Amino acid sequence: MKKFLLASAATFAATAAFAQDDPVKLGVVLGFTGPLESLAPTMAAGAELAMSEVSESGALLDGTSVDSVEADSTCIDAAAATAATERLITGDGVVGIVGADCSGVTGAMLSNVAVPNGIVMISPSATSPGLTDAEDNGLFFRTAPSDARQGEIVTDILMENGVEEIALTYTNNDYGKGLADAIEANFKDAGGTVTIAAAHEDGKADYSAEVGALSAAGGEVLVVAGYVDQGGSGIVRAALDSGAFDTFYFPDGMVSQALVDNFGSEINGSYGANPGTDSPGAQIYQDMATEAGFDGTQPFSAEAYDAASLILLAMQAAGSSDPSVYKEYVMDVANAPGEEILPGELETGLQIIADGGDVDFVGASAVELIGPGESAGNYREITITDGELEVVGYR
Repeated sequence: MKKFLLASAATFAATAAFAQDDPVKLGVVLGFTGPLESLAPTMAAGAELAMSEVSESGALLDGTSVDSVEADSTCIDAAAATAATERLITGDGVVGIVGADCSGVTGAMLSNVAVPNGIVMISPSATSPGLTDAEDNGLFFRTAPSDARQGEIVTDILMENGVEEIALTYTNNDYGKGLADAIEANFKDAGGTVTIAAAHEDGKADYSAEVGALSAAGGEVLVVAGYVDQGGSGIVRAALDSGAFDTFYFPDGMVSQALVDNFGSEINGSYGANPGTDSPGAQIYQDMATEAGFDGTQPFSAEAYDAASLILLAMQAAGSSDPSVYKEYVMDVANAPGEEILPGELETGLQIIADGGDVDFVGASAVELIGPGESAGNYREITITDGELEVVGYR
């Protein structure tokens, strides 16, 4: 039986008395500038859609509303992300954080700010395998799967396309190195050859030297484990202009509308995958997002909705907005047993909990938390056809 059934009526009443006068504040810390800035707006919109849904329901802790406070992680500047998160906690009084987005800044925020201050963080997109074993005092969760899982997916797709030899380039940070290691290990274990695994730096104007080394090593496909708004696209442009490669595999950091906006039909026949699902909740969420005026199909937007939802459902289960209390209930509300809760049903979920029942939040990304609190992992497979991103399956 889930632990939230032990929450006392007295705790609910005490919290509610506070709640009616003071809204719960959640931080949304994403890279509104930097190498994933094209993804941040729809991620933030997803998280804030969940907050609005809960506020309008009036069902959280007997009427508590929820306010969002945004901050820029920059995606790459750990010092800036840490300072921004500190301000959210000490200045704005947030009691939970949706974020961050990129793995390096997420790790810095967790160790430097969240753990010392006892604040729950749920990242919708930080995927480095290194975060699995981070010292987090039970405060860190993520609704996107680890890149240890993505390495398996990349290998499966490449092998099914008959690829036996790849060149691999990755952005030189925690995300890129962790993903590259997972891809290389899995691809070699499956009998494939990695001709080169070379880092690239973001922010350069010219990537011809990097592409020259990749081209000299050879490979049927160039795997670009980079950022679509930064060096990843720079690598692709240099490879196309030089004729070094014409077929690419794109992991999650490259898959977005910005990719086809940048290259269109030049990358026809290339393919990749990013976290995603064709579960019933996914379509419901996309419809809700469209009604709210943003594109819910963009990468990690659904995961951001789910991250915010889990924080709020855990608060209800704990009968408290104190992160030292509600952190113990995140895994409970995310997993069976309980009544399945889809996007648009947060009021129902909150009421079930208030009545002493169990919920299993399925959400927009069919979220299921395993191990230390990370997503078991669903992926959306894509190809580039006629200059457009086409979804061809789910894994």
